[in-house]
Amino acid sequence: MARTGSRIDQVPARVKAEIAQRESEAERLIGWIQLAMVLFFAALYSLAPRAEGGGGFNFVPVALGAYFLFTVLRVALSYRMVLPFWYLVISIIVDVALLCGLIFSFHIQYDQPATFYLKAPTLMYLFLFISLRALRFEPRFVLITGLVGVLGWGALVVYAIVQGMGTMSITRNYVEYLTSNAILVGAELDKIIVVLGVTLCLSVALYRGRRMFFEAVRDHAAAEDLRRFFAPDVARSITAADEELTAGQGSLRDVAVMMIDIRGFTRIAAGLPPETVMMVLSRYQDAVLEVIARHGGEVDKFLGDGILATFGAARPRATAAADAVKAGLELPQVFAGLGPELADLGWPERLRAGAAIASGPVTVGVVGAAGRLEFTVIGDAVNRAAKLEDANKGQGSIVLTDRATFETALAQGVSGFQPEIRPAQVVSGLSEPLDLVVLA
Repeated sequence: MARTGSRIDQVPARVKAEIAQRESEAERLIGWIQLAMVLFFAALYSLAPRAEGGGGFNFVPVALGAYFLFTVLRVALSYRMVLPFWYLVISIIVDVALLCGLIFSFHIQYDQPATFYLKAPTLMYLFLFISLRALRFEPRFVLITGLVGVLGWGALVVYAIVQGMGTMSITRNYVEYLTSNAILVGAELDKIIVVLGVTLCLSVALYRGRRMFFEAVRDHAAAEDLRRFFAPDVARSITAADEELTAGQGSLRDVAVMMIDIRGFTRIAAGLPPETVMMVLSRYQDAVLEVIARHGGEVDKFLGDGILATFGAARPRATAAADAVKAGLELPQVFAGLGPELADLGWPERLRAGAAIASGPVTVGVVGAAGRLEFTVIGDAVNRAAKLEDANKGQGSIVLTDRATFETALAQGVSGFQPEIRPAQVVSGLSEPLDLVVLA
């Protein structure tokens, strides 16, 4: 539903839901502030000395009591339901009616002509009600409050003029106005103009602010979504960038790269229902990502059933190689543990997967075109990790790395095991033989 002064019709349903939730929270806040106000004035009224000259019926305790009960009801309802528009309008009318009724009672309480209450400073509390409605960031409620206030005050002025016909005069003398029961029309117009002016200024400010509010909520939701598609450090680097990111930006860092792949995935998946394939893939990725994240790694991208993960790319890590090796050492147990679970989901064979780790300087940055950018890593370590992962098949291993990466990991604190080292192995796609280290 389109709303005046907003762009809520231009945002996704889930963003509308978040906006609605924040508006409900604002209504509860307004209710609590009103409750605090009535309790404050009740305490002030009970402790302050009584005003002299009041011999008539005192409406203040009645007004405060009625307003307290209405406000308690309003706060309670705001926690049980989304307060509808009509109820909020009634709430505004009640607020203003109680204020005007309290002002009206002064001439009865003090046994004075009705023009007496026109000089009451209590009218200024109307500005509190108007400003309270601004907490919701919706200009229509500020407008309604201001207009209802003007109508209420206008009714009081009309009543004072009609009731005082024959006993009071309309004057242009300010001193006479202050010291008698005369009415200064200009003074009453000034009050109405000020109330309308404040209402309009706040409404315009809220109209502009509400547009920015919707955009901020939408951008916040987009940033939260971004964190689901990117590693937290990558998302943070994108959303917190001081300048707009463009293709070609990058830096050189020492990074460890891990490639993970399921053996025969394409062949097996071709004979399974799509929903089974996606459930298996999702559960496998969840388990692997948990290991990677626990050791400080980030997923650079998903390559179907393959995963490209980095350690130290989004944020430099002094132990990148060691962290990657520690994660690699855990993966065989993860693969083995997933077997029965994936079988229950419909995977017909034993889960066979492999991983490889390589490290070295790579370029970390943004690639793509103006309309489609990607944060990624480029360099020899990325290519080497991919080739080593393929080499798992020929080597009969589950997790491989090269001697240089393993020695770097040792220097960074990895210890406690003696892996098998296979010197001078020919790896398809690499120009020179490598000393391979079989981690599992």
